[in-house]
Amino acid sequence: MANATQTKKQSLRELKNEVALLRSFVIGLAGKDKEGEYRPEFVRKILKAAKEKPTYTFRDARSFLAELKRQS
Repeated sequence: MANATQTKKQSLRELKNEVALLRSFVIGLAGKDKEGEYRPEFVRKILKAAKEKPTYTFRDARSFLAELKRQS
């Protein structure tokens, strides 16, 4: 039973690594637009920000604008 659990954990680690590699490959392809290529550091920064937990949830346009004004 313990061996099956370890095998599943190993498979999960391998899948996570494969997903990370595929994500990197897709970003390389998708990181291009009409004007040229996105800078890799910009793509990494955006992906990191996308993984972070939001600190505020906007209910509507008014609350969004109010938060922008408050932060500036």
